[in-house]
Amino acid sequence: MNNNTNINTNNTNNNSNNSNNLILNTVEIAGFKTEIANIQETLDFIEKIKYNCCDACIIQLMDAKAIAGKKHIEHGILHGMNAFKRKENIANDIGIEICIRISAQRQISKALDILGLKKGKMEIVAVLINCPDYFIDELNSYFTRDDDVLDPDLSILKDIYDIPQKELETLSSIDINIADVLMDRTSALIVEL
Repeated sequence: MNNNTNINTNNTNNNSNNSNNLILNTVEIAGFKTEIANIQETLDFIEKIKYNCCDACIIQLMDAKAIAGKKHIEHGILHGMNAFKRKENIANDIGIEICIRISAQRQISKALDILGLKKGKMEIVAVLINCPDYFIDELNSYFTRDDDVLDPDLSILKDIYDIPQKELETLSSIDINIADVLMDRTSALIVEL
């Protein structure tokens, strides 16, 4: 499965990890399964990959169970990148800003509670922005590739995001799915800020 994504923000963004302007050239979204014994070791592995290559590369790992599919991720990436463009970002790190936008939270701690890494068995979404193609191979050496984790689980998502069953039933009758609900919450975050 090819998960290369074309997201056009038509802008440059300021990445706090790099004083140069960030241009959104490539985005790749990949699913993985793993067992995390030590969260910090996992984060250090990701930093090592980035350190050995380039400053402009962004790798953000998120809990796949809190994601309502690829469209939800792409929407959050776009909103995160645009927040930096407008200088309305909440976080100083674009990867964390993307988590904030995907989770539709105003607080970093809440976003990370929802999307952050946890000890034990996990399904992970990796978002790679402006990274060389071989970075996926690096992630494959550490995690087990499984893009099926990108398929949303409605029962888990409605609990994570506190969406009443009645609301889902009403929305499904007019052909709106949970990804649309969560993307609407992300868009509403702009108005609330």
